[in-house]
Amino acid sequence: QVQLVESGGGLVQPGGSLRLSCAATGVIDRINVMGFYRQTPGNKRELVAAMTRGGARNYAEFAKGRFTISRDNAKNTVFLEMNSLKPEDAAVYYCSADRAGADTLLGRGGEYWGQGTQVTVSS
Repeated sequence: QVQLVESGGGLVQPGGSLRLSCAATGVIDRINVMGFYRQTPGNKRELVAAMTRGGARNYAEFAKGRFTISRDNAKNTVFLEMNSLKPEDAAVYYCSADRAGADTLLGRGGEYWGQGTQVTVSS
């Protein structure tokens, strides 16, 4: 069974930066797509950014120019560098992954989910 373990959330001031990480464990073979979604109370979980093993990326419009996703395929780990954070970026950020499919990349939500990490942007 694949498990996704996130880290890196926390409190940051507007304009600040955070780096989220997500490691897939219990993996026997490769993970095709890994990415991050976010959710605020009363709202749907939405794609932030996702990346395939081969390097293709998909960013939400709000993330373009501010967030960067990267991967360490050998360690089945994905990173999300978030810069110029705004109060509206505050949310619970979830890691998502697909072993063979691409639902994570397409914004449909993945086969596996992490437990979520809180990001708070406030002065």
